[in-house]
Amino acid sequence: MLRPMPEHGILRDLVVVLAAAILGVMLLHRLRLPAIAGLLLAGACVGPTGLGLIEDADAVARLAEIGVALLLFTIGLEFSLSGLRRIAWMVGVGGALQVGLTLLATFAIARLAGFEAERAVFAGFLVALSSTAIVLRSLSEHGETDAPHGKLIVGVLLFQDLCVVPMMLVVPMLAEGRAHPGAILRALAEAGAVVVATVVLARFILPRAFRLVARTQRRDVFLLAALLVGAGIGWATSAAGLSLALGAFLAGLVLADSEYGHQALADVLPLRDLFTSLFFVSIGMLLDLDVLRAEWLAVTLVAVGLLAGKFLVASLAGLVLRLPLRVALLSGAALAQIGEFSFVLAGAGAERGLLNPRELAIFLDASVLTMLVTPLVSLAGPWLVASAGKLEKFDTFLHARHAPEEARAARHGHTVVLGFGVGGELLARALEAAGLDYVLVDLDVERVRSARERGSPVTFGDVTRPEILEQAGVCEAAQVALLVNDPQATLAAVRAIRRLSTRVPITVRARYLRDAPLLRAAGATHVVAQEVEASLHVTADVLERLERTPEQVEELLRRARAQLGSD
Repeated sequence: MLRPMPEHGILRDLVVVLAAAILGVMLLHRLRLPAIAGLLLAGACVGPTGLGLIEDADAVARLAEIGVALLLFTIGLEFSLSGLRRIAWMVGVGGALQVGLTLLATFAIARLAGFEAERAVFAGFLVALSSTAIVLRSLSEHGETDAPHGKLIVGVLLFQDLCVVPMMLVVPMLAEGRAHPGAILRALAEAGAVVVATVVLARFILPRAFRLVARTQRRDVFLLAALLVGAGIGWATSAAGLSLALGAFLAGLVLADSEYGHQALADVLPLRDLFTSLFFVSIGMLLDLDVLRAEWLAVTLVAVGLLAGKFLVASLAGLVLRLPLRVALLSGAALAQIGEFSFVLAGAGAERGLLNPRELAIFLDASVLTMLVTPLVSLAGPWLVASAGKLEKFDTFLHARHAPEEARAARHGHTVVLGFGVGGELLARALEAAGLDYVLVDLDVERVRSARERGSPVTFGDVTRPEILEQAGVCEAAQVALLVNDPQATLAAVRAIRRLSTRVPITVRARYLRDAPLLRAAGATHVVAQEVEASLHVTADVLERLERTPEQVEELLRRARAQLGSD
């Protein structure tokens, strides 16, 4: 006979956390504010210094750590090693610039404030990291992961996550005053050896193991196997002195290159969303309202300084990469907060005397405030884009490039294709097969290089810049097709085209139907919503299988488009 289960405080705390999270998200949704801010506020309200409804904040924090690991596991699944190679430039150069410049700036400021050299370096570690969880979720919600600034942001975040490993290894050396170059290089070599060994072992073992699991044709067993891989590699790297989260990321990265990566991602996503929500609530609990009341001026100054300084440094890194001002500003705004791994580093440093209790308390409160502000900053994206547009001469001075002769040659009656992703490439091939003249414009260096190698007329540049549009011959074109993945850039490009020409037809691809009215108001002639056309394609396929004639199918689709108001 089963005996009643004893009462567990963690279950009560989970009930409180989930209820607060739901209420917080619903409240901010009504105010049209980001959901992440609601989760952070919920944590602050129910935390130890808020209403005090949580009895064991450490237990919730441990669950949140699982959320961070799952988040990085799914990031690895979404990227894969081949995907990582495609943004290697952003990861290596962009990440190194952002981290390096932030470290140098923080070190200089800390030294001026009277910090010893070791503590100044440690302060640089804390400030250099941004929140992978918050920023990636915000990019995903706004559909900007594949936008130019989204690629730079993701590359920088991945570089930061990789930097956590050597930072954790160097912290004890800083505390003991033995952080000389030789010791640091040895630590980096050990970390690199563990990472390489993990990848090699996973490459040879994972495909065979998952082949056996897949033969069972049981989804529950497959999910357990995927979680085992993530937890196992995470545990192995943690036992070797590295980061649990890094191990989870490596596991996802390796699994993504196998034929089972997509299914693993689909199975893990619901768990990821649950645990990352717990993470945001647990971060909100770190906001010590007692410290905030007692040290409000210091906390505010530190928070404002962190936001402003990181925004400027990250924007400067984008400009050094010769990216458009708009992309640099959006990247700087997204990376301006303090990261979740900074809390781990801060705790480790405080235990070794690199931070005193007051400094730790002020840093934690200021960091939580930067995280709380970040989702709200994302709402300022249109303002940043508009502000960048007012600095056309400055942007041209920094980023002007000469278009190739074939793109600058006089044209008339051609098609201008803005964006050379999958859609742009398909359109270019169709135009070429039909013997029609066209010009491509894209901001991705690799895509532009590959297009030029094939002999395609292509201009490298930002599609929102009037001078780039003029070089592509927008004023003399028969039509313009706008196929970029950045919603803000799409709107800005339509407005820029209309300032140059009021007559040229503009066909725009939008992600959602709700974006269509704003694009039409800006001057778009036709707006094709991806969610509508994909749904109509599925509808047509279903109707054809039900043996409806092509004429009947076309009529039904025409009515559906009319009802939705879609072009």
